[in-house]
Amino acid sequence: MKKLLIAAGVAVLLSACAGGMSNSQMSGGPSVMVGGAAMFPTKDIIDNAVNSKDHTTLVAAVKAAGLVDTLKSPGPFTVFAPTNAAFAALPPGAVDSMLKPENKSILTKVLTAHVVPGRLDAAALSQRVMAGNGRAMLTTASGDTLVVTTNGSNVMVTDEKGGTAMVTIANVYQSNGVIHVVNKVLVPN
Repeated sequence: MKKLLIAAGVAVLLSACAGGMSNSQMSGGPSVMVGGAAMFPTKDIIDNAVNSKDHTTLVAAVKAAGLVDTLKSPGPFTVFAPTNAAFAALPPGAVDSMLKPENKSILTKVLTAHVVPGRLDAAALSQRVMAGNGRAMLTTASGDTLVVTTNGSNVMVTDEKGGTAMVTIANVYQSNGVIHVVNKVLVPN
C-alpha cells in the first residue's frame, strides 16, 4: 500500500511539474513566463533571473553575495528561487540586514542553501522521491539538506529548520541548469 501511495505521489509530481520540454523550449524559444518575462533555455540563470520582476530581491542578494559569476558558470545547478514575496515574509529588517557587507557570509549561506549541484528537473526529482519512499534528500551547495516531498498535487521543499516552501513554477530550464520558483525562503542550519 505504501508503494502504491508513493507511486501515486510521484505521478502527481510529474503531472504537476514535468511535462517535458515543449517544442518552443527545444528550439531555443521561451520556456515559461516568470515574473512577467520569458525565460529562455539558451540563457544562464542570471541572464534570465534579472528579467523577472518577481525576483528582484533574489537578484540583488546574489549580487551582494558575489555569486553572479558562480551562477553564470556552466554548472549545472538546480535553484529553488524564492520570490520577492517570499523575502518580504521574513521578519522585518531581515533582508536589509543580510544585504549589509558585514553579513555577506550569512547571505551567502542562505542563498547557497537554495542551490543544488546538478540539473534536477521535475522528472529527476520525482525519481528521487520514489526511490526515497516519498522523500528526496538533496544536499545543497551550502552543505545543508533539503527534503522534497509531495502534498496532493503540490511539490514541497523542506529546509533543515523545518520550514517548507511550495514549488509554484517548476522546470524553468536554463543553459546551466533549472529553476523551480518557490514561495518561501529556505533557511540553512
